Amino acid sequence: TKCKIYLSLRNKYFTFELSFKSIIMKLNFLFPHQYKKIGLTILIPSIIIGLIVVNYDLEPELFDMNVPAIFVDEIMGEEFMFGMTRNNVLNEIIGLVLIISFLMAAFSKEKQEDELIEKIRLESLVWATYVNYAVLLVSMIFIYGISFLWVMIFNMFTILLFFIIRFNWQVYKLNKSMGNEE
Repeated sequence: TKCKIYLSLRNKYFTFELSFKSIIMKLNFLFPHQYKKIGLTILIPSIIIGLIVVNYDLEPELFDMNVPAIFVDEIMGEEFMFGMTRNNVLNEIIGLVLIISFLMAAFSKEKQEDELIEKIRLESLVWATYVNYAVLLVSMIFIYGISFLWVMIFNMFTILLFFIIRFNWQVYKLNKSMGNEE
């Protein structure tokens, strides 16, 4: 879409013509393609390690340390804002590695990045958002207590997981159909 802007300055008129498509195409916040492989290489072992740590409730003493906190509300303990607290940071480290690797795997350019891939990316992100919140709504109705807390913890990661699965499936189907046509 093109837009004409008229500017008058002391009875002199200037016309500027902007193409919004060229402006939008330059706003690309994707990582380079190589980051996808790095993200997936880190993601798969991180998921496995994370599930093992959560399943067996591992908290090695090596990861016990004093950390800064904005808000602390310990069960049967003290409650305060802005201070230091003792915490096992293994869960936080795994969570950070998971989020970073999910983002790298999800939002890296494809080898051939074009308008169709951008459309698939957008549709997959919308689809993943709907599915993620549908799961959350069902969980809110049927899951209670600490089990719901676990759903919320996993829900931090599922939107990116759903997006990666849907986007890569759609790209696979596109490549397969393009291969059949040739």
